Amino acid sequence: MASRKQSLTRRSDRVRRQLKAVANGRPRLSVHRSSKNIYAQIIDDAGGHTLAAASTLDGGLRSELKTGADISAAAAVGKLIAERASKAGVTEVVFDRGAFIYHGRIKALAEAAREGGLSF
Repeated sequence: MASRKQSLTRRSDRVRRQLKAVANGRPRLSVHRSSKNIYAQIIDDAGGHTLAAASTLDGGLRSELKTGADISAAAAVGKLIAERASKAGVTEVVFDRGAFIYHGRIKALAEAAREGGLSF
């Protein structure tokens, strides 16, 4: 039987493989959530570098939020990543949820990023 880490890695690889098939050169909005924080970054896979990043550990957000592990914190990160993406000139991305299901904090971040101007 596969360990939890192996299962998560396999699921993450499957999601990323499907994204690369439909990306058409668009950068990837990658999301990671831990038990205490949530992180998002826009990655240009062709160039191999990060275009924009945001997390609940950023100075401005950290002081405003009660905790970094709830839906309101995820929505704040989604708005911040959308602002930073527009400054970097990115409007279209593909959403990489990694090994996480599209529910709760991941969904809140995605919806806030869409409201902020990112399209995916």
